[in-house]
Amino acid sequence: MYLLDTANVEAIKKGVDLYPIAGVTTNPTIISKEKGDFLGILQEIREAIGFDSMLHVQALGRNADDIIKEAHFLQANIPGCLYIKIPVIPEGIKAMKQLKKDGFGITATAIFTADQALMAAMAGADFVAPYVNRIDNISGNGVAVVSEIVTMFKQYNLETKVLAASFKNVQQIHEVSLSGAQSLTAPLEIIEQTLSHPLTDWSVDQFINDWSKVYGDKLVHEL
Repeated sequence: MYLLDTANVEAIKKGVDLYPIAGVTTNPTIISKEKGDFLGILQEIREAIGFDSMLHVQALGRNADDIIKEAHFLQANIPGCLYIKIPVIPEGIKAMKQLKKDGFGITATAIFTADQALMAAMAGADFVAPYVNRIDNISGNGVAVVSEIVTMFKQYNLETKVLAASFKNVQQIHEVSLSGAQSLTAPLEIIEQTLSHPLTDWSVDQFINDWSKVYGDKLVHEL
């Protein structure tokens, strides 16, 4: 599954119109860039993607009680398919356990190791979000971490899915897709780059040129 990692409503509308987008992920940094009303931005995103598409929104609290309160606040104000993003800190794991009992969708975030992902899955997370590029930036191997998570979840027969995040190039997306990750989230410009190839453009131009020599400028439905 492809998700858009953005809070820019225009980018979301474009992405949903063109591509098979399953939902949107946000975080406090992404939302703050839009410099608007917090709930207003989220409600605009919901309107753009529909009620059945996933919307992942992060809690800011550092203790379980605050995270749980934020989760209930978000659920009360944002209709539709909602996942609460919770960092894999001890209080976050505690909050995941309670929110799972309460029936919330949970996405464990700020993941840098497979062990963090496993702990979150055991606590009830529906998705875990390893930060691929950020792992690479600290001399790690983000794709390898994703592969380890996929392997661990298979070994323990866990239903938790990997939602790989933090991408800077198409090669990272390609390798994560090969690793067995069920979903990924990236900015629209990187999603679009997965389709980009000069020979594709050349082929389309060649088709049109050959067609026009016989049929002119008319399209198939205009013949």
